[in-house]
Amino acid sequence: MDLKLTPNQEAIQQQARNFSNTVIKPIAVDIDKKGYFPWEVIKQAGKQGFMGMTIPKRYGGSEMDPLSYTLVLEEIARVCGSTALTVEAHNSLGIRHLYAKGTEEQRKKYLPCLTTGEHIAAWALTEAHAGSDAAGVQTTAVQEGDEWVLNGTKTFITSGKIAEIVVVMAKTDKTRGAKGISAFIVEKDTPGLTPGVEENKLGLRGTVTSELVFEDCHIPQENLLGEQNNGFIGAMEILDAGRTAIASMAVGIAQGALDESISHVKKRKQFTHSLSRFQAIQLMIADMATQIEAARLLIHQAAYLEGQGKKFTKEASMAKLFSSTMAVQVARKAIQLHGGYGYMQNLPLERFLRDVKLCEIGEGTSEIQRLVISRQLGL
Repeated sequence: MDLKLTPNQEAIQQQARNFSNTVIKPIAVDIDKKGYFPWEVIKQAGKQGFMGMTIPKRYGGSEMDPLSYTLVLEEIARVCGSTALTVEAHNSLGIRHLYAKGTEEQRKKYLPCLTTGEHIAAWALTEAHAGSDAAGVQTTAVQEGDEWVLNGTKTFITSGKIAEIVVVMAKTDKTRGAKGISAFIVEKDTPGLTPGVEENKLGLRGTVTSELVFEDCHIPQENLLGEQNNGFIGAMEILDAGRTAIASMAVGIAQGALDESISHVKKRKQFTHSLSRFQAIQLMIADMATQIEAARLLIHQAAYLEGQGKKFTKEASMAKLFSSTMAVQVARKAIQLHGGYGYMQNLPLERFLRDVKLCEIGEGTSEIQRLVISRQLGL
């Protein structure tokens, strides 16, 4: 594995950094405080090529390699976790599933309008009683003539209420457990699909998180995505890359907290010296930086394996587990380094802590990651 970024990867990283600093950072506070969805930012992200990052150019995508994708997410998350999550869920879950399992006709029909940022894709797996037990979904899809009829409720769906296209996992054979789940493409205005409760969250308040309710929702037979009864296996494959992406988001938030902390301890004086002169402060900063770099290398390892077409389930779960846990700790330490100022909302530290907590939960909790890792080790 070559740990050095290529010139193209460095250029993409710099592009994302410039975009994040000039377009997202100035309004990140308002996005959080007002809890609004920044459509203008998402559309600009589309123009930058960030709303179809791993999708081939023939469908309007940027055709980035997996490592470049993680670099972009890290840069966005460094200034705004909400925007990073919207971009991540759209890229890693929604359109990735459409591309990976879709027919050529489905790809041509849906991907071009999604890669521009004009429309957003959502991914609906989670239900009230099927979170960590993802195979326990109760939403059903019954074939009636040349249509499928969906019934059930999905919960905690990122961008669910505003997505133009939703990829939905539903039971097509109740007798087969995980092997009886299929994936479907559902368009926003399909009769029988209605948005349910929009959640009020601790953090990531600039994202839309909502229920999706399916009541006798009729969709064409050709909207089956991938093989019938193979949707759960496909979803697990999608989640591998999603976990690397969530890890990148965690590292980005942690890096933002570290950047703020280094700037603060250099400027802040106590007992006639800047805080940066005190050894206890130096040790804390050194630990934070080391943990971030270790997490980043785990992510790069998983992304490298994915780019080589190799299995990376274990590496993705390790990256997600370590990065999310580390980032919560770093965000807490950053607040501590700022003292009372870190607790106030006029600095981004408390927002970083609220936002990063989701990284220990979304796309598989830390507990589930440990189970995945242990199974990959043959236990």
